[in-house]
Amino acid sequence: MFARRTNWELSENPLSLALAQRRAGGKRVLDLTESNPTTVGINYPSEILLGEFKDRNNLIYAPEAAGLLRTRTAVSEYFAVRGTVVPPEHITLTASTSEAYSFLFRLLADPGDKILLPAPSYPLFSYLAGLNDVEPVYYQLDFDGALWRIDFDSMERAAKAGGVKAVILVSPNNPTGSFILPDELLRLNALCARRGLAIISDEVFSDYLFGDACGQYTSLASNPAVLSFALGGLSKALALPQMKLGWIAANGPESLLKDALVRLEVICDTYLSVNTPVQNACVRWLAQSQLIQAEVLRRAQENLSFVTQEAEKAGIFIYPVSGGWSAILRPELNAGEDEWAVRLLEETGVNVHPGFYFDFAVDGHIVLSLLPRPEVFCEGIRRIMAFQ
Repeated sequence: MFARRTNWELSENPLSLALAQRRAGGKRVLDLTESNPTTVGINYPSEILLGEFKDRNNLIYAPEAAGLLRTRTAVSEYFAVRGTVVPPEHITLTASTSEAYSFLFRLLADPGDKILLPAPSYPLFSYLAGLNDVEPVYYQLDFDGALWRIDFDSMERAAKAGGVKAVILVSPNNPTGSFILPDELLRLNALCARRGLAIISDEVFSDYLFGDACGQYTSLASNPAVLSFALGGLSKALALPQMKLGWIAANGPESLLKDALVRLEVICDTYLSVNTPVQNACVRWLAQSQLIQAEVLRRAQENLSFVTQEAEKAGIFIYPVSGGWSAILRPELNAGEDEWAVRLLEETGVNVHPGFYFDFAVDGHIVLSLLPRPEVFCEGIRRIMAFQ
């Protein structure tokens, strides 16, 4: 009766079962996987956020397929503050970044076509690909001892298989915290131009860069070499995942770009999924975005600094992080990372993500969120270090 695309394996894994049992028993959990910014004590300017919903323009339905022009202009200005020029007419609004992916898959790929995805990266992509009848094919990110780099040999091999329509970047990546470097972008553009591939660049974490990364980061919204789509949204830019507004900023050769925007507008017009109140509110919200971003960035940096110091004292390797909300540890495990994470939870009450959740090529990685409240995060890290 049901479509094959929804034939997922839905049984709970050992870690999720252990977590449910611990919570059902009323035992405390120090959750170092918590990435919901609305539940970790971030102070939101409620007078700005809630006051915008009193706008009487919210009672008027005047749909524009690509999104309200004033909202797209606000997104254009948001890019401009960060040094990227994107005309409002090159911006398309969606209800979320996930919806943006779905629209772009529909724009670029026919059923059975392939999309190149990075590994390690966020596990949502395989579900989005399946729901849109495209096949995910993976290229690797390799750590060279200092930086995570794109393995172009793996990308070339995947592209040679045929049927590939686009390459997905996550820049900064979740969970590695790395982003595409200038020399990599040159190679990627050459590969995509040669094989007729588009680039989809997930840039939701681009407001959360650490140290020197702030001056090195480049948005692919400014990439004219090949058809490129840069994705962002309020979920990360304002730490408001419940407000459901994303955007696609397009660039590329003029003829391809024009055709892509026309087709994308028809897709959006078919759904008209973006609600009016959030579009109206977004105009003011984005102008205040740095208030929230500064607090979230401070939390992430402080937690990163703490775990880095504790890992160094304990002799545990921690990967360098250039941006985002995650950190990766590589402790000396005396079991597989899944079994180790279950034991950690049962014996210390600390919950972490095993690396296989994110498609790491080898076992032995532990992924942490940098968002938990400092008292939770610091106590959890101390328990991890003592558990070794």
